Amino acid sequence: MMMKAVVTTGDGKVALHTVPKPRPRPSQVLVRIYAAAQNPPDHMKITFRTTEGVISGHDFAGRVEEIGAEVPAGIRFVGERVAGFLNGGVDEETGGSFAEYCLADPYLLISLPDSLAYEDAAGLGLAAFTAAQTLWISQPGLPTPDAPAATAFPILVWAGASGVGQYTVQLAKLSGLRVITTASPKNHEFLKALGADAVFDYRDPEVISKIRACKDDPITHAVDCISDATTTKQVTECMGPGGGAMALVLDQPVEAPDVQVRFDLVYTLLGKAFEHPMPYAANPEHYEFGKVVAQLLTRLLRERKLKTTPLKLVPNGLEDVRDWLEYMKQGKVSGEKITYRVVEATV
Repeated sequence: MMMKAVVTTGDGKVALHTVPKPRPRPSQVLVRIYAAAQNPPDHMKITFRTTEGVISGHDFAGRVEEIGAEVPAGIRFVGERVAGFLNGGVDEETGGSFAEYCLADPYLLISLPDSLAYEDAAGLGLAAFTAAQTLWISQPGLPTPDAPAATAFPILVWAGASGVGQYTVQLAKLSGLRVITTASPKNHEFLKALGADAVFDYRDPEVISKIRACKDDPITHAVDCISDATTTKQVTECMGPGGGAMALVLDQPVEAPDVQVRFDLVYTLLGKAFEHPMPYAANPEHYEFGKVVAQLLTRLLRERKLKTTPLKLVPNGLEDVRDWLEYMKQGKVSGEKITYRVVEATV
């Protein structure tokens, strides 16, 4: 059988093609994709890789259609509403989410409550798993929603309105932390509604001094959801005189001897070896952590304690992916997820 999918053309672009529908291996499940969401790595991989015929896209939401023979009973069920992410746009075996179907690891899927639309859930995967990784892999020992801090202490989340930022703010607050974040003024009230205790305009020339003055305890933990040369310098300058720990979402050198800086790539949670572009070995510890995160996100959604990112549902579904990738590449996305409806949901 065949399906529609957005594939690379080998010249830094993509096109909608008809390709074979994937078949799950014994340890995989086949997901019928109802909605897919866009992330910065989608256009980055297309720009910097020249592979032709690879399906693009990371994030998806849909229904389990087929379960591999070796998947233990009770892990997943046919018809289950799920969301997740892939290391899309890399090779034909892995595939991507800008398609009518994808293959997924049954343990890394988020089970969706019936109250959550596929379109709203589509952007959960990459951002929410990354947020969890920046808090609990890159900064070991931080409190969690299951074991929150007895006494709140501050954490700085730079760029809280970004996709990763929104989930980092929420997960940190659910962990009992005092969340300080930055954003454009138009997003300040939105972030406070997500749980931020204080929000500052990152464009304010006095933002660093204002952040340092806004709390009683020095900042010893931070997540930089942009991670370029400018933001890493700003974040380290916001931290206390004794330094601390900072997590990055992109690999960026940081000159701050007192700050323990760590970058972990979210694809390590998928439990497979990959190249990015340097080779990464499979990391069993990260894979087990990914399983825990999938269960945590499932529970928080069920308990209505986690809000999904506001979406920008674009017209024409997968037909216009090429245009919206360029839109994102130009830096026009702010506080929302570009989302494609792959098929109209009836369940």
